[in-house]
Amino acid sequence: MTSASTRRSATRRRLYAAAVTLIAEQGYSSTTVEQIAERAGVAKGTVYYNFGSKTDFFEAMLRDGVAPLTVSLRRAARGAFERGGGSLDALDAMAGAGLAFITAHADFTRLLVAEQWRTSRAWHPTLVDLRRQVTGVVEDILQEGVKSGEFSDSLDIQLTAGALVGMVMIGALDWQTFHAGRPSEEMHAALSDLLRGRLAGD
Repeated sequence: MTSASTRRSATRRRLYAAAVTLIAEQGYSSTTVEQIAERAGVAKGTVYYNFGSKTDFFEAMLRDGVAPLTVSLRRAARGAFERGGGSLDALDAMAGAGLAFITAHADFTRLLVAEQWRTSRAWHPTLVDLRRQVTGVVEDILQEGVKSGEFSDSLDIQLTAGALVGMVMIGALDWQTFHAGRPSEEMHAALSDLLRGRLAGD
């Protein structure tokens, strides 16, 4: 990576961090490009130079923010299989990876969850695509579990994947908001009990 690319990447990270914090504080509509630039310590024109518009910037922030999550989920599942575990172990490992991501990016996750319900936004198709990427990782593991006989072949893979992703995201945000003093290990154990109770019962 060239020095110019490195600087541009660092600028984008500062802008993303500033935007997530501001939007978490006051909402998307009330957050201006000027505020984002000021919080990031760059000129207003830098935002338009890198992204073109506020909408383009927000879409890029969503995509760049979710990408590490999908990578982390796939890595967690692969690690579970490499350790000799099955699909249920892979899902449990993915729940732990998702919890770690949300812990590190709580404001971004709140923003992501809130924006999913605002279907009139210009970037809603982007959110739909990003959700599909995340749930797709889970669907792959569920399909593998059905194929191997670990899960029932009557399992509704699409709806179960969405429910599992929602369980981890909302459960983790609830923990962050109302039980922040409790260790993350306890949250993962609670998620694991729910996960294993449902799927192992099949």
